[in-house]
Amino acid sequence: MLTPEAAWDEIERHLQPLAPRPTPRLEAAGRVLAEAASATVDMPQADVSAMDGYVVNGKAAAGDSLPVVATAAAGAPLELELAPGDAAKIMTGAVVPPGGDRVIPVEVTDGGDERVVLHAAPRAGAHIRRGGEVVRRGAPLLPPGSLLTAGAISLLASHGYASVPAHPAPDVAVMTTGDELVPPEREPGAGQLRDSNTAFLLAAGHASGLEFRSLGIAADRVDDLRERIAAGLAADVLLLCGGVSMGEFDLVEDVLAELGCDQLFDRVAIQPGKPLVAARHAGGWVFGLPGNPASVMVTYWLFVKPVLDRLQGLPGNLWHGALEATLAAPLPGSKGRDRFLPAEVTFSGGKIRATPFPPRGSHDVVSYGCGTALVRIRPNAAPAEAGGPCEILPLANWIGGIV
Repeated sequence: MLTPEAAWDEIERHLQPLAPRPTPRLEAAGRVLAEAASATVDMPQADVSAMDGYVVNGKAAAGDSLPVVATAAAGAPLELELAPGDAAKIMTGAVVPPGGDRVIPVEVTDGGDERVVLHAAPRAGAHIRRGGEVVRRGAPLLPPGSLLTAGAISLLASHGYASVPAHPAPDVAVMTTGDELVPPEREPGAGQLRDSNTAFLLAAGHASGLEFRSLGIAADRVDDLRERIAAGLAADVLLLCGGVSMGEFDLVEDVLAELGCDQLFDRVAIQPGKPLVAARHAGGWVFGLPGNPASVMVTYWLFVKPVLDRLQGLPGNLWHGALEATLAAPLPGSKGRDRFLPAEVTFSGGKIRATPFPPRGSHDVVSYGCGTALVRIRPNAAPAEAGGPCEILPLANWIGGIV
């Protein structure tokens, strides 16, 4: 049985971003740039005014009264050359006419369209944005691996990029298994349970900006499993829930092998979530998650989400983004496996405080469903008292969003 780190190493050996695709600029928001983007123009493209005011040629003193010979508007460059002793009215963003070497803001002048009186003596170059001072044509704009934020999309637009090569969102299919499961909308009969795992996975994908698709609930029969899993292998990632333990009706691993999937591992030393299958095939990934809700949540947060991030070119790793927090309540110990408990996060005195929820087991959807963080208890750790440090993985941005 592999440690969590060893299991992740097995995954990482085969992990690389999805092949980039030409992506329209707006659709590229939130994606990761696959190739460098360079400037297509100088910015600014010419010397322009940084203020509304008057542009003059040469030295000017406070009290000077100068004739106004023209008006320079943004987008309409003047063709005349400004002579010494003349002024031109100029707007923010307008090209500085030839001969102009300084701009006097309108608020330190007294004048209009014909003459202007200066109330300050500007230095040479004052309030002029020089052509190319932000970036020169051909200079790097964004390196490969850049997250295309709204600001980055604005930058690409300013250089005329209609589309860019970006790593796409993975296609993810979700399937649960078990004769005892019914859809959440159905009243369960004796011995039946509502399927909460599909709801969790679809919601987790949606919260990450991905649209997972459901393949429904498969019966504990080889023919039904084979048909549904074969269809799911068309996805970049297939997530299966249940059927991966040691019971008579745990048939998923045999079906995956029959369909040509290469298993990387089927056990990880974690609690909950030990019976976790990771497999590869020519078209992508398969994760056989345990059937209990807490196990599905923990294995998704620890392994599946970082894989999905990496496929998109984002940073991702086991326990990626973990923080140190202070325990607001006691934390139980562990035996030979890493334990992962849900916790509520609050803030006090500039510190993160975590209150663990001791669950009743891997079936305890209440405790794990209410957690906003995951607390890690290392193998063979002794119980810890309130006030001590702990490791947590955020499951929310604590401003109202979820991951």
